Amino acid sequence: MKLLSYNIRYGGAGREDRLAAVIREAEPDLVMLQEATNPRVVERVAQATGMNIWAAHAGYSLGFISRVKVSSHEWHWPAGTRRAFLEVVLAETEMRVFGLHLSAIHSNWTERRRVRELRALLGAIKQHEKGFHVLVGDFNTLAPGEPLDLRHLPLRLQTLFWLSGGRIRWETIQMMLDASYVDGYRLLHPLEKGFTFPTWNPHVRLDYLFLPAPFAERLKACQVFNESLAVAPASDHFPLLADIDVA
Repeated sequence: MKLLSYNIRYGGAGREDRLAAVIREAEPDLVMLQEATNPRVVERVAQATGMNIWAAHAGYSLGFISRVKVSSHEWHWPAGTRRAFLEVVLAETEMRVFGLHLSAIHSNWTERRRVRELRALLGAIKQHEKGFHVLVGDFNTLAPGEPLDLRHLPLRLQTLFWLSGGRIRWETIQMMLDASYVDGYRLLHPLEKGFTFPTWNPHVRLDYLFLPAPFAERLKACQVFNESLAVAPASDHFPLLADIDVA
């Protein structure tokens, strides 16, 4: 199964055709969307891509479109999180997909908020931790050891960076690794930068796919979908495309 994670920026209104063009070129079976706050946009993109199974909730960031059958989907909003996360269960498989969108902005304050959000999410899905599942979406943070070049940030964000101590302790992705999840992109591309944001000047990797370590061999491919001519004008994020063995 091909899974695409895609932040469509500010709801995607007015860019439905561009978003659909990117998705058609990627040829996914399931698309987990972030910033999909407008259900009418999600419906239009679903129709334009021939993916007639879809769900979105007004004002909620997470939504999805699919060409494969889904047995259930549900938004969860655990205490301590700013956004609901989305659970999608594929029909006739054991696979669950959890879509998430953590808080934005690079600072120690917001990193601590992301840690709280992720801790709440992991607690909410604890009953599924031994089953086959993936967590995918816009984590809005950097993995340990990956660089942040301040010269690319707007002045207000550079100021916030220095006000928060001048050094960010990136803890969110380390929490995933400590919980025995595998960073799918980094597993298959240990030396590639994998930048996903922004499309006009890519310099950070914000979009991730994680799966439990015992199921790592099921991940056959994971790439930043950045070579399409349609992708730059469609959104500010490059999508993340994965090929997963669901059997």
